Amino acid sequence: MRVLLVEDDPHTASFIVKGLREDGHAVDHADDGRQGLFLATTEKFDAIVLDRMLPLVDGLVLLQTLRGAGNPTPLLLLTALGEVEHRVEGLRAGADDYLVKPFAYSELSARLDSIVRRTRDGAEREPTRLRVGDLELDLLGRGAQRGDKHIELQPREFRLLEYLMRQSGRVVTRTMLLEAVWDYHFDPQTNVIDVHISRLRQKIDHGFEHPLLHTVRGAGYRLGE
Repeated sequence: MRVLLVEDDPHTASFIVKGLREDGHAVDHADDGRQGLFLATTEKFDAIVLDRMLPLVDGLVLLQTLRGAGNPTPLLLLTALGEVEHRVEGLRAGADDYLVKPFAYSELSARLDSIVRRTRDGAEREPTRLRVGDLELDLLGRGAQRGDKHIELQPREFRLLEYLMRQSGRVVTRTMLLEAVWDYHFDPQTNVIDVHISRLRQKIDHGFEHPLLHTVRGAGYRLGE
């Protein structure tokens, strides 16, 4: 594999580069986020190993920029921040896996092999776009379009629309939405779903003759023609 390592700590970088090269991989090393972003967007890599805390361009910003531009390269995020919320934040930003420092090189190697294999195995099976009628959702670019209208979505709106599109034609209950989109396993007794559905409906249906997002009275919601 050709691997891009973006790591500013010289000892950690030397440790990783040595291990990867001994495993037969070609390695390009950037020691700040700006250089890493330049290499990641101008060169072709099989995988990226990215430190979260970098000078010039933060690792999380770099990751979000790549995913926002539709770059699907398998990416392993390294960080000294091991709390659950930090791991979740990194994964939701688009990382394929997360490794907390300090770590053994054998684990890094195994995780790297896993995300590359998983990406290759799923490349033909996993769609990068979802379509319902004339509405299209770009899973890599994190954007939506209906007809000629480009639709800007907030992260929660994107998750909500993605879930509805994956369930297109089916009635989706409030409980299903709370669990899938908000990670709630209880009813918070708020109007959070109604607010987001209303905003999403305004974005995808306003100005179009035929609405796609339907309220099924007493049951939930359905996306479809």
